[in-house]
Amino acid sequence: MTLDQALPRTKDNLLLARAGEGTRVELQGIVKSYAGTRVLHGVDLDIAPGEFVSLLGPSGCGKTTLLRVLAGLEGADEGAVLLGGGDVSRVPTNRRDIGMVFQSYSLFPHLRVVDNTAFGLRRRGIGRQEAQKRALDALALVGLADFADRFPHQLSGGQQQRVALARALVTEPKVLLLDEPLSALDAKVRVQLRDEIRRIQLRLGITTVFVTHDQEEALAVSDRIAVMNAGRIEQIGSPEQLYTTPSTAGVAAFVGLSSVVSGVAEGDHVLVWGQRLPLQSPADGPVDVYLRPENVHFASEADAATDALVEESTFLGSMRRTLVRTESGELVRVQHAPGIHPSFGDRVRIAVAPEPVAVHPRG
Repeated sequence: MTLDQALPRTKDNLLLARAGEGTRVELQGIVKSYAGTRVLHGVDLDIAPGEFVSLLGPSGCGKTTLLRVLAGLEGADEGAVLLGGGDVSRVPTNRRDIGMVFQSYSLFPHLRVVDNTAFGLRRRGIGRQEAQKRALDALALVGLADFADRFPHQLSGGQQQRVALARALVTEPKVLLLDEPLSALDAKVRVQLRDEIRRIQLRLGITTVFVTHDQEEALAVSDRIAVMNAGRIEQIGSPEQLYTTPSTAGVAAFVGLSSVVSGVAEGDHVLVWGQRLPLQSPADGPVDVYLRPENVHFASEADAATDALVEESTFLGSMRRTLVRTESGELVRVQHAPGIHPSFGDRVRIAVAPEPVAVHPRG
């Protein structure tokens, strides 16, 4: 049974029937230190009602700490957390009306799936019959209506994480917080659950904050992405904005695959391998040029291009990605049709499509 087949009609499911506009989330000047080391440096973030925002960055960048401050699991040294316009900075976690899903499923092994899902409702004083009805609605929402009487050990990892998601949603929270919930799953299940989370979020209209270090996940599900580094947000924007117009070298390197080559900027264009490429933003002087694999192609002798030697070529199903080394020693990725089979040591010529490129001054 697919998720769409499992979803009940809106009028029969209280979670869907009560789906609303979402809640605005505001983080204002959040500062946090541990043992004298500052890990968040005055972070500001404004999330619109019903928006899906990902906090993306490498380990240690502060993304999980920021989420924990939002959840109330950590207190900020400075700054404020607002939900729906109200300051909840000093409100405990259990009174912030949020749902949370973590990498660890944290299910009670001795409770059935339906009872695990209903646990939060029972703690709030909801009667057993009503709590179980709501839990069944939540399980239907995540495609597990037929698994209500099973125990956690009878479920796969992906199914257990769906139960954790249902448990987070059953209390009808204002905001859903997801802290790397997919990282313990295998690749195929991770993609399936990622897409299901997004579909459910859109149906419920719930404001969602998703922490991940996986840029592909963030690009796939987000309305906006906040790229974090060293306790600061380097750039926030739509997936398309971050991919095509990164504002810093760090964002260009972290979001998507990029090859970095040297060039000389002259106003609205940059010279690379004898080619004049348009710039996303005007610049002058020596620059690092960030080239996406899909914008680099194999060229003929007649084209303005550069010579290179094949280092490796990887088959990826619908495409092949080949790594080449130019005569100046720069490593460049070329994305091309799978029918082309370069071998190690082959001499090739490569050129860049005349698309606007991102550059940053050489430092």
